[in-house]
Amino acid sequence: MNMVFVVEAYSANRVPRSLTGESLRRGARALAVLDADLGRILERLGAPPLWARRPGFAALFRIILEQQVSLAAARTMYRRIYTHLGGMTPAAVHALQVAGLRGLGLTRQKAAYCHGLAARVLGGTLDLPAIARGPDEVGRSALLAVPGIGPWSVDIYYLMALRRPDVWPRGDLALASALCEVKRLRALPGREEQETLTAGWAPWRSVAARILWSHYLAARGQYLPRPYKQGSAAPIS
Repeated sequence: MNMVFVVEAYSANRVPRSLTGESLRRGARALAVLDADLGRILERLGAPPLWARRPGFAALFRIILEQQVSLAAARTMYRRIYTHLGGMTPAAVHALQVAGLRGLGLTRQKAAYCHGLAARVLGGTLDLPAIARGPDEVGRSALLAVPGIGPWSVDIYYLMALRRPDVWPRGDLALASALCEVKRLRALPGREEQETLTAGWAPWRSVAARILWSHYLAARGQYLPRPYKQGSAAPIS
């Protein structure tokens, strides 16, 4: 048996609790072998960015802003609030109250969600450091109990902030569109079809999601391609 192949196969199967640049590249190489469609994206665009966010209140606040709006609109809103507050902390958001958040442009519903999130963190009923350290099932349940945080928001938090390697964000329209294009489907895949299509990408579904987001952006002129060679340590932005 080829010992190089054995070593590389063993390395690909060592899945970390949280992704790093190195493990993301390793996962991308494994996916390129598993799925020719993903391999072609990697050849064209290079390994995707890690797109990591610092775990904590600010990441969850931003994810709430990103619900059902464009990322550009959410980014603008986040920067406006961040600049107004001089930072993004639970205490500052809580002091602003719902009315103050609405005055900065949030809808009534999102203002209430963000203020409620701040209150839970300040009151200690939502312990984000404990969620990061603890079992994912327990942490997911704790986050889902927070008004305004649903399955998509939890998936994005675990994928981007906690950087878990095997998360597929349920209900992400960009990923559904990318899957439709890459797999040449006749219609956008529903959640069950997505589960079927992505099952073979475990335990690297978070890496696959990043690859498909890269494709989605590139197809719309919003991504800078970077060269990738099979087996190489492709750069990550």
